[in-house]
Amino acid sequence: MTKRDLVLRISKETGLAQLDVQTVLQKVLDYMLDSLARGENVEFRNFGVFEVQVRKARIGRNPNNPTHVVTIPSRKIVKFKMGRIMKNRIMKNVT
Repeated sequence: MTKRDLVLRISKETGLAQLDVQTVLQKVLDYMLDSLARGENVEFRNFGVFEVQVRKARIGRNPNNPTHVVTIPSRKIVKFKMGRIMKNRIMKNVT
């Protein structure tokens, strides 16, 4: 599903103009990004939590030349942890 798919679906179900839905959706994403950039968590109850974590610097190796050691610097990543309702719906479809 893409952002455009979401806009079309929400617009169809609510009767709101696509441009209005797109504006609101983009603002939500912008605010989420701003919060994550400040190192804050973004939490949606029962859906999940986006959180910024720092990966430590580590030593890596080139698979084509295992004797060549490469230093991988520390960096920030965004991790997502599923909420209870999402987890239940996703796990229900596991066979």
